[in-house]
Amino acid sequence: MYLNKAMVFGNITRDPELRALPSGMNVCSFSVATNRVYRDRDGKKQEQADFHNVVVFGRQADVVAQYLKKGSSVFVEGRMQTRSWEGKDGEKKYRTEIVADRVQFGPRAAADRDNRKIPWPGRRVPRTTMRLLRQVAPASSTRKMTLIPTTSHFNF
Repeated sequence: MYLNKAMVFGNITRDPELRALPSGMNVCSFSVATNRVYRDRDGKKQEQADFHNVVVFGRQADVVAQYLKKGSSVFVEGRMQTRSWEGKDGEKKYRTEIVADRVQFGPRAAADRDNRKIPWPGRRVPRTTMRLLRQVAPASSTRKMTLIPTTSHFNF
């Protein structure tokens, strides 16, 4: 058995774009920036940024488009998928993206909290979520975290 799983925690680089498929289902696409810090061979500190294309379908797409914007922190969990199509110039094009199964909103800045009304209280992070966050974030950044709400906290 093989595993196709992607987990990304970072900031949204552009406002999410909401579209409707011919079937009527909504799809939202956005990009997430992540970074890593490392030391090169000379011992100098280096930083590298990576950008990940993300696609969300259904009701979750509506929620992402409504509440997230450029600069928002987000945790995306899903699978990697590469699609191809023929461009206007006749050349075959490829795009690899994360098809999100779950999108969790990250911490918000104080000004952002005042301007957006998002229906959930802040709570302490459960142990299982904390273990997951320790895998994707440095230990120093997970000490005093509040719960990162998922779209499943909404009553639809």
